[in-house]
Amino acid sequence: MTALHSIPLTLIDGTETDFGRFKGEVVLVVNVASQCGFTPQYAGLEALHNKFRDQGFQVLGVPCNQFAGQEPGADAEIAEFCQRNFGVTFPLTAKANVRGKNQHPLYAELTKFKNGLLPGLVKWNFEKFLVNRDGDIIARFAPTVEPDAPEIIEAVQSALG
Repeated sequence: MTALHSIPLTLIDGTETDFGRFKGEVVLVVNVASQCGFTPQYAGLEALHNKFRDQGFQVLGVPCNQFAGQEPGADAEIAEFCQRNFGVTFPLTAKANVRGKNQHPLYAELTKFKNGLLPGLVKWNFEKFLVNRDGDIIARFAPTVEPDAPEIIEAVQSALG
């Protein structure tokens, strides 16, 4: 188990679990928001999730309201919005902070990953972290990188082996 696997998570429906539920799977962790210019990426994230799900891949969405108040809804409203507008089937956590004093422990670990382009703090909604089957963070993508971008597809395929 890596440090990531022991981190507790509350899913959007209130279920208590930990990141260890993803052990053995490749996971793209994305901080999401319902009222952001990047919100249409939900469709691409769902497509990516469906494309590779049978190979052991999941997207994990982490709703966050820290960037210009773009995720003001309660968890139930967020879940309903994602399902109704984008048919989201991938797991979502309860709303969480991805930076600052009350940063979720998952993001405390994720943001330790440095790839030269995006070191340190999450800068905006829809930043993406790729975690391999062993729970190691192997890639980080800016919010502007679409879920179907070649660099994300290649990284996911490589991690899936």
